[in-house]
Amino acid sequence: MPSNGAILSAKTVTFTEKETVFDVLKRETKAAGIKLAFAENPMFNSVYIREINNLEEFDCGELSGWMYKVNGVFPNYGCSAYTLGQGDVIEWVYTCDLGNDVGGASAVGTQG
Repeated sequence: MPSNGAILSAKTVTFTEKETVFDVLKRETKAAGIKLAFAENPMFNSVYIREINNLEEFDCGELSGWMYKVNGVFPNYGCSAYTLGQGDVIEWVYTCDLGNDVGGASAVGTQG
């Protein structure tokens, strides 16, 4: 983990209509050579983010894992279901306490 805690610094990216938070994450991590692991759940038509840059779910305990924000808000559904709009700002954060430590206490169940 970099000393500043950022795996990928903030940057502006272009996306197409109907792309999701997951589409952008997958493309940008691949372009930067950052390891990404995820699990698809066809029953819920959803993707769950298991690992970014060798930081995996449960590395910091049973309540740890990846969560995302769009425009400063933790959506209440998976990253593969969130369709982006012009000007949206995506942020991925790693929680060690099911969101309580990253300002997403009411976002239980929103992990990527």
